[in-house]
Amino acid sequence: MSEEGIKTYSLEEIAEHSNKDSLWLLIENGVYNVTKFLEEHPGGPEPLLEWAGKDATDAFEDVGHSTDARNIMKTYKVG
Repeated sequence: MSEEGIKTYSLEEIAEHSNKDSLWLLIENGVYNVTKFLEEHPGGPEPLLEWAGKDATDAFEDVGHSTDARNIMKTYKVG
């Protein structure tokens, strides 16, 4: 476990969660389980599925997500 009791995952562990039934993203050194957000994502599920189980930091930043989006993202943090 790392700071504040948040678990640390390897890239291999994150990669195991790469489909619509279990979808994790690595963004800015945080791991997010966005499975339940898949159908709610304003851009549709495709961008999330494209980066499922991978480091999506650049893609996330390129879109220019709002402060609200960043706050919502925090609720999905698992590592």
